[in-house]
Amino acid sequence: MKLNIAVLPGDGIGPEVTKQAIKVLKAIALEFDHTFLFKEALVGAIAIDEQNNPLPDNTLELCKSSDAILFGAIGHPKYDNDPSAKVRPEQGLLKLRKELGLYANVRPVKAYDTLLDKSPLKREIIEGTDISIYRELTGGIYFGEKQLSEDGNTASDLCEYSREEIERIAHLAFKAAQSRSKKVTLVDKANVLETSRLWRRVVTELATQYPDVTLDFLFVDNAAMQMILNPKQFDVILTENLFGDVISDEASVIGGSIGLLASASVGDKYAMFEPIHGSYPQATGKDIANPVASILSAAMLLEHFDLHEEADLIKEAVEKSLKLNVTTPDLNTIYDNISTNKVGDFIADFISNPKDSNHNFTNIHLGQSTII
Repeated sequence: MKLNIAVLPGDGIGPEVTKQAIKVLKAIALEFDHTFLFKEALVGAIAIDEQNNPLPDNTLELCKSSDAILFGAIGHPKYDNDPSAKVRPEQGLLKLRKELGLYANVRPVKAYDTLLDKSPLKREIIEGTDISIYRELTGGIYFGEKQLSEDGNTASDLCEYSREEIERIAHLAFKAAQSRSKKVTLVDKANVLETSRLWRRVVTELATQYPDVTLDFLFVDNAAMQMILNPKQFDVILTENLFGDVISDEASVIGGSIGLLASASVGDKYAMFEPIHGSYPQATGKDIANPVASILSAAMLLEHFDLHEEADLIKEAVEKSLKLNVTTPDLNTIYDNISTNKVGDFIADFISNPKDSNHNFTNIHLGQSTII
């Protein structure tokens, strides 16, 4: 298969972790005789600095002409600490989602057996957790009309949803549940919000088309609590934009590090794959950022094109890296010399030599790699 992949490394640790994902995809291409062509473009704070636009026109055109998009991270303290800034990195990501119609964000959350003790939650609570979160991505309060009074003392953000916006992501969630444990949990605030009442009504009607899937409901505040008390009760979580943002980040503690969580943002025509962590400016340039989320996002990219054997090999390599403690400092208390780059080297080496991981492990510690 030949794929043209737009690469938007972005800000902070984005370029560092994206580099490792590309390294792994190149190893896959070599092993399975695929052709992956990568072309980079600017987005976020670096794009503002260079072109005064968080999503330059040439970046958007590259994305539209590519088969898929590999995204890094956006954000910079100079914007985070200045709420009055008129042009912000996040505007680039929101516009990209809207322009490409990326209405569904899919975030897998898994408790790895080798990392159960890394989570702040008890082993018996998280063991066996395997959740897929479907978050609506182009509607709701993030995209609604925003107003600030002339005196600057009153502000409002409109939360708005249509039946069509709800139905299209709900179908994806139900179909995903059919291939998993056949359960969808709708997270809303239907006791207070009219938009949530619409969500509940539309999803309930649509559920009749999927009789093999059980549908239940949780208010978002209760769902946040249940995510900590008993995450194993969830299979597929379906929710709106703001609630999905919060719930999925909360779920990151289950695995022990937000650096493990990948995501896919998909629409009817385009698809983008990105780690859910931010730009982590404190770690920029230190070679300590966890690249696993970006690498697993690359695996989701392959799955999107039905390259399941290739994606499974990446997941196997990640599992092996975690088992052997070839991990960055956020997870590693045994070795102090495992860097972002070395993790990428190990996973790429495993793909080329899956039966020789112990040798790969030695090579990584020596600073060597068989991947060029």
